[in-house]
Amino acid sequence: MKKIIAMLMALVMVLAVVACTSAPAASGNNEPAPAQQSGTEAVANTYEIAMVTDVGALMDKSFNQGTWEGCENYAKAHNITYKYYQPANGSEATDDDRYDAMKAAVEGGAKVIVTPGFLQGTALEKAAKEFTDVKFIFIDGWSMGLDNVSGIAYKEEQSGYLAGYAAVMEGYTKLGFCGGGGGTNPACCRYGYGFVQGAQAAAAEKGVNVEVKYTWQYGASFSASPELQTMVNGWYEQGTEIVFSAGGSIFNSITAAAAANDAKVIGVDVDQSFESDTVVTSALKGLTASVEWALAKVYDGSFAEIAGANSANLGAENDAVGLPTETWSLENWSVADYEALLGKIKNGELTVDNAILEDNAIASVSFANVTVQYV
Repeated sequence: MKKIIAMLMALVMVLAVVACTSAPAASGNNEPAPAQQSGTEAVANTYEIAMVTDVGALMDKSFNQGTWEGCENYAKAHNITYKYYQPANGSEATDDDRYDAMKAAVEGGAKVIVTPGFLQGTALEKAAKEFTDVKFIFIDGWSMGLDNVSGIAYKEEQSGYLAGYAAVMEGYTKLGFCGGGGGTNPACCRYGYGFVQGAQAAAAEKGVNVEVKYTWQYGASFSASPELQTMVNGWYEQGTEIVFSAGGSIFNSITAAAAANDAKVIGVDVDQSFESDTVVTSALKGLTASVEWALAKVYDGSFAEIAGANSANLGAENDAVGLPTETWSLENWSVADYEALLGKIKNGELTVDNAILEDNAIASVSFANVTVQYV
C-alpha cells in the first residue's frame, strides 16, 4: 500500500498544475465511449463511478475538487463512465438530501460511490445497508463495519504540524488559523491542532514567542463570505502575517484579505499555490492519489483489504500528507530540513498529538512559546 500511495502522491505533486486547472463538464456528466466492463456492454446514460459532493462547491480548489479529480483520473484512465451528484439545498443539505443523491447515483448505474466528508456518515450508512451490491468509499470517514464501505481517514495533524513548523521557521511569529465545519469537523480540528503544535516546536527551537489567532467563525458552510473576509482583513491590519485556511472555499475570502494587505496564506488539502500568489505553502493530504488507489481496489477485486474492519488511516508513513516542496515559496527553511522533519514523523521518532479538539477547546491547552487567541 505504501508503495502505491507514494507513487500516486508523487505523480499528483509533479502534475499539480494540470490537476488544479481541470474542470468537469457543466452538466456534471463525463461519459467516455462505452467499453466492455465486466463482460457487459456499458449502457448509455449510466455512470459506473459516482461521487456525491460534500458541502461547498465541487471545484472548491480544495477537498471536493481533490476527491473529484481522483474519480476523474481513474475513470478516464480506465474508460469508465462517471458522474458527480450534488445533494439538494447546498450548504443546508440534510441527511435525507445526501441519501437521495446516493440513491440517484445507484439508479444511475453506479457500482461504486465516493463520498467525501464526515457529514455523509448517516446517509451513507443507510444507503450502504440498502444497496449492498454497491461499494462506498468514504473519504474522511469510517467503515461502519460494513463490507461494502471503505473508510479512508488521514493524519491531518501531521500535515498541519509541518505547516505550522514551516511558518515559524520561515520567520512568521503572528499567525492565524481559520477552520471549516464550525469546529465540529474532525479533519479540520486535527489540521488546526497540529498547526499550533508545529508552531510551538519551531518557536521553542528558535527561542521566540508566537501568537496565533484561532477561529471557526464563518467557516461552518465551508463557503466564502464577506463576513469572513472582513474579519481576516482586520487580523492582517492588526499585524497577523500569515493565515492557515483549512476549510474549502473559505480560502477565497482569506486570500482576498491577504492580497489587500500584502500578507500571506497557507492552503489546505491540495496545492493551492496555483490559485493565489499569496499562498506560501499548503498542508496536503493525498486525496486524489488515495481515491485512485481505493478505486483500483474495487476493480482489481481487493476491496476487502480496505473495507469492513480494515479502514485506512493514511499519514506520513504512506506518503499521504506533507508540503509541496516543488512549489512552496519558503526561503528560510530548506527542503533538506523539511525532509528530515518529515522523516522523523515517518519513522515514529516524532509523534503529533491527534486529539480532536472541537470548538474552543484549544484555548485550554498550554503552549510554552505560543499564545493562542481564540476568536
